Amino acid sequence: MKLGRIAWFEEADFQSAKERGMEFIELDVNDRAELFLENVDAIRSRSESYGIPVGAVGRWGSNRICQEGICQEELELEYRLIDAAAQLGCDVYITGCNYVEELSYYENCSLAISYFEKLIAHGIACGSASGREKGVKIAVYNCRWNNFVCTPMAYTMIHGYLKDLYIKYDPSHCIYDGGDYLKETRDWGDRFLHVHLKGSLVIDGERYDDPPAGLDQTNWGAFLAILHAKGYDRALSIEPHSANWKDELGERGIDYTIRYFRNLLL
Repeated sequence: MKLGRIAWFEEADFQSAKERGMEFIELDVNDRAELFLENVDAIRSRSESYGIPVGAVGRWGSNRICQEGICQEELELEYRLIDAAAQLGCDVYITGCNYVEELSYYENCSLAISYFEKLIAHGIACGSASGREKGVKIAVYNCRWNNFVCTPMAYTMIHGYLKDLYIKYDPSHCIYDGGDYLKETRDWGDRFLHVHLKGSLVIDGERYDDPPAGLDQTNWGAFLAILHAKGYDRALSIEPHSANWKDELGERGIDYTIRYFRNLLL
């Protein structure tokens, strides 16, 4: 498995990743999609200069479907983001799908399937154009931020039908939702394409903090053991996400997580 982190594309981000011996950075563009697209050439240059590849590109939180069907403007934007990922030599694009309350669960699943089918086809086309065999694969994040494709039922309905749709998994989202992350990993780990390392801490039944991974309640050893059993050999992406671990303390937290997982990895 490869150890990296979520960052941005400034030169300092690549430099920090290099100094820490990381193997990739992840770029989550979200509401900065156009800024990202305007800087693809600079990102590629920095990636090559520092020897730090872009391990994943993702967009969280946007509306992909509506009562009338697919949000065409968002689809076109994600096509461009997938194209940019291909230009960066990145084979993972992370997305999600919102839930439309006016529609039934079946209708939401049907629209999500249609939307993801289009992204999958575009990712394959990107691979063909660039001469790479596998192209850009599509993974759905299990974050609950404007996304309903994050539970075993949704996976059964949508991933059960779309064999080329993958999962970006973060145990903390399952933990905070009261689920069983080890069971989900056992049942769906063969579809994991990208994994986030974010700590979780629940006190008295409530979310307390997202401390550095390794200083939290997640059974990371058991989680990695299941990933090994599933043959997962891809990215482990550190996600600093705490309101308390900031600035110098936050940097020390990242260094701790790096040491912690290097001791766990075989």
